[in-house]
Amino acid sequence: MSDYYNPDDLKKFGDISRVNKQLGDKFFDYYNSVMEEGALSGREKALIALAIAHALKCPYCIDAYSSACLEKGADEKQMNEAVHVAAAMAAGISLVHSVQMMNKIDDLMV
Repeated sequence: MSDYYNPDDLKKFGDISRVNKQLGDKFFDYYNSVMEEGALSGREKALIALAIAHALKCPYCIDAYSSACLEKGADEKQMNEAVHVAAAMAAGISLVHSVQMMNKIDDLMV
């Protein structure tokens, strides 16, 4: 393997229950319940998951939710926009903390 990331590992995700079946089963029960259609459609949930996958930088999730988005009827433009929402949120979350820095500078300059 020449890369740390191995796309074939995504197929092994279900194996996370190997060491602790009880907790693994609880996770998958929760995960599957969350991803069911509800107030949000499956397409909307897949777009949210794709955006979060990019924000948290998970190549496995990016692969999985790129496929899921397409399967659930999202197009590339919608997927790209979701990723830009995640990027804008990440930037804003970083930048809003500059207020804390400015407050500290103001306190130190007194």
